[in-house]
Amino acid sequence: MLQIAVIREKREEVIKALAKRNFDATAIVDSVIALDEKRRATQVELDNILAESNKLSKDIGGLMKSGEKAKAEILKEKTTQLRDKSKELTETLNTLSEALTNELYKLPNTPADIVPEGKSADDNLNVHQEGDIPVLHEGALPHWELIKKYDIIDFELGTKITAPGFPVYKGKGAKLQRALISYFLDKNTDAGYQEFQVPHLVNEASAYGTGQLPDKDGQMYHDAKDDLYLIPTAEVPVTNIYRDVILQESDLPILATGYTPCFRREAGSWGAHVRGLNRLHQFDKVEIVRIEHPDSSHEALNGMVEHVKEIMRELKLPFRVLRLCGGDMGFASALTYDFEVFSTAQDRWLEISSVSNFETFQANRLKLRFKGKDGKTQLAHTLNGSSLALPRVLAGIIENYQTPEGIVIPEVLRKYTGFDIIN
Repeated sequence: MLQIAVIREKREEVIKALAKRNFDATAIVDSVIALDEKRRATQVELDNILAESNKLSKDIGGLMKSGEKAKAEILKEKTTQLRDKSKELTETLNTLSEALTNELYKLPNTPADIVPEGKSADDNLNVHQEGDIPVLHEGALPHWELIKKYDIIDFELGTKITAPGFPVYKGKGAKLQRALISYFLDKNTDAGYQEFQVPHLVNEASAYGTGQLPDKDGQMYHDAKDDLYLIPTAEVPVTNIYRDVILQESDLPILATGYTPCFRREAGSWGAHVRGLNRLHQFDKVEIVRIEHPDSSHEALNGMVEHVKEIMRELKLPFRVLRLCGGDMGFASALTYDFEVFSTAQDRWLEISSVSNFETFQANRLKLRFKGKDGKTQLAHTLNGSSLALPRVLAGIIENYQTPEGIVIPEVLRKYTGFDIIN
C-alpha cells in the first residue's frame, strides 16, 4: 500500500510512475487526497472536542468541591452534548478511514526507475542468459507424453480424485519432486535463510498484508465458513510472521525460506502452452523472503537473483533472466526479475521464478517497521522470490534430460533421489 504522505507530497510523481504500469491513477489519487483532507479535519475537530470535554470535567470537579453545584450541572449538560458530538465524529472518522483504506488498496506499487516501459511480456528486458540448449534425439517428446511413458505423473488420476490441474506424482516422479524440494531448501539454508514450516491456510488480514487481497481475490481458494484462504505462495504466511512487528535495526536483514504447496485458480484456454505441468491449480514451491533496511534492499534483490542463478547452474538447465516491464509486473512489486527455463521439447521459455522487491508497499500494509539507531521508527522493505517453483523446473528436467534410454537425473539431485535415471 502506498503511503498517504508520499501521495500527498508527490502527487504528480506518483501518477507519472503508475502510468508506467499503464495505470491511470489520477482519479484514485485525487480521491485519496480528498478523503485524507476530510479525515484530518475530522480528527482535528474530534481532538478539540475531547480536549474541551476533558477541561470541562476538571472544571466540574472544581465546582463540586467548592459547592457550586448549579454551575456544575450546566457544565455537565454541555459535556453530554460534547460526548454526543464526539461519538458522531468518531463514527464519521471510522467511515472516512475505511473509505480511504479501500481507495489505497486500489493503487498498485510504483515501479522503480529502472523498470522498462511496456504493456505486456513482449516488452520485458532480457538482462541475462546462459546455458547450452541441448540437442535432443530424434523422436524426443514433450513432458506430458514422457510422464505417461514412464508412469511418473498421473493427471487422469488427479482429475478422478479432485479435478483437472491436480496431478498425482508416482514412484520415481514423486521421489524426484521430493528431491528438488530438499535440494532447494538445503541451498537456501546454506545461504543463510532460516527454514520455516508454515500453515497452508491464512486469514484475511494475512492475505491483505502481502497484497493478494483485494487484487487477487478471484484467484484464491476461499473457505467462507472459517473465512480462510488457501495460500497461493509461501510468501504470504512467511512474510506475515512479521506483521505488526517493530524490529530493531540490528535485527536486519531477516532471511527466511519455506516449502509449501500452492493453490491458484489459474484460468486459461487449453493448448500446448498450458498442457501438463505448464499450469496447475496445485503445485509445490520453495520460497525465499527477506526483510531489509531500505538502504540495502536493492543490493539484496541482486543477491537473490544471483542465488537463483547458482541453483540453475547446478541443475545445468538453460535459463534467462528478464526484468519485467511496467505492464507485466505484479500488483505489489516495485521491481521484478523473472527466471525462465528453456524447454527444448516444447521449443519455448517457461517461467520458473519471480524475484521481487516490494520496497515499503507490503510493509505499510503489514505495519512492519524497525527502530533505527536514532530511535526513529520507519517501514522496512520486503522482498521475495521462488527458489524454485517445481512444476516447470520438473518439466524442464524431464524434457531436456531425456535420452533414448530414459530421463537422466541431474547430478546435483542424485544424492537426494538415490537413482540416476528414470526408465
